[in-house]
Amino acid sequence: MKIRHFWVWLHRWAGLGMAGFLMLLGLTGSILAFWNELNHWLTPNLYPGLHAGVELDAASLARRAESLAPQARATQVYLGYIGTAFVAMEAREGSPELGFDQIYLDNVSGAELGRLQFGELPTTLNAVMPFIYELHYNLALGRFGKWILGTVALIWTLDCFVAFYLTIPTPTHSSSKSFFFRWKSAWLVKWGAAYRVNFDLHRAGGLWLWAMLIVFAWSSVYFNMKGVYTQATQFFVDYEPQDTVQSAHLSNHNHPQMEWEDVQNIAKSLMDVQAREHDFKIDRVIALYHLRERGIYHYRVHSSRDVGEKYGMTSISIDAYSGRLLATHLPTGQHSGNTFTTWLVELHMANVFGRPYQILVCCSGFVVAMLSVTGVYIWWRKRAARLAHVRRPAARPGPAE
Repeated sequence: MKIRHFWVWLHRWAGLGMAGFLMLLGLTGSILAFWNELNHWLTPNLYPGLHAGVELDAASLARRAESLAPQARATQVYLGYIGTAFVAMEAREGSPELGFDQIYLDNVSGAELGRLQFGELPTTLNAVMPFIYELHYNLALGRFGKWILGTVALIWTLDCFVAFYLTIPTPTHSSSKSFFFRWKSAWLVKWGAAYRVNFDLHRAGGLWLWAMLIVFAWSSVYFNMKGVYTQATQFFVDYEPQDTVQSAHLSNHNHPQMEWEDVQNIAKSLMDVQAREHDFKIDRVIALYHLRERGIYHYRVHSSRDVGEKYGMTSISIDAYSGRLLATHLPTGQHSGNTFTTWLVELHMANVFGRPYQILVCCSGFVVAMLSVTGVYIWWRKRAARLAHVRRPAARPGPAE
């Protein structure tokens, strides 16, 4: 029993430490489960939807954005939205701060739809969903926020197993009832006294959604503590992170990096070759990134190797100096650890199994917040009872006989 008391103590204080963060993450996650739908509803000016015409390619959109903001240069062209492309921008050397980091373009006409500093305080409707995303992803505190949430995610992952253990009934010799009969009560909510309902909601809610909680917790480690995630995953399975790829020519500053148009043609050709060699079908282009600090271009498509419905994770990395293929990253079927990670990410982002799973993720976010609130309430009630017991005056002795 002493061991169980230790795990109860650990679960209590881990939960209290995480409660505020998990409430925020649960509520913002519920909103972000419908990221596209809410974004389109709030900002129809940025997302005009499907319309007739030939869509511009990534290089043309990058050049269009640079012509609209000559003091900036493009770093990413994202084509995953219907009717809209966004181009990530950064200030050119010697230029002042831009005041924005994304330009939204009509992907047919190239007309500007709007500009945005992603994650800024929402003074306009355009900034509402990006700010919620930043709150969810890093508390809107940049790298420091990612470190905080990475630590919370790691503790949360471990605490999920502790919490599951605490629902298991303790062995007893005095009861003739089976283990599963005694465990059954942990899965049920008995309506009656407020404290009992609260306790049952906390325990049963965590059990029924335990698998979802593990998905959210461990995928959050991936998003915020990639080093920890990589080491843990590589210990068990074959996993190859793609953010370690870097050009061998990066130290040669006299050698210029290739331009958007040249890389786009090379990338399309290289991806076609990879599709034949690895036997997959390319559905559509998703993005072209220029990672200057690493000396590479990153070309993403949605393919038959993807499990996600909205975003593509099939990609290649290309040397920005020579156009040489550096790496091919397939979301499934290449490395077992990468396949596992792909499923983990897509489940977290509600990007599989259509609308029913999207609704489940939204509801799960509210459950995460509920578990935090009920956990704090349980601690508060027990603490109040202990304090009342300590403060209760000792019974006065009766009269001497």
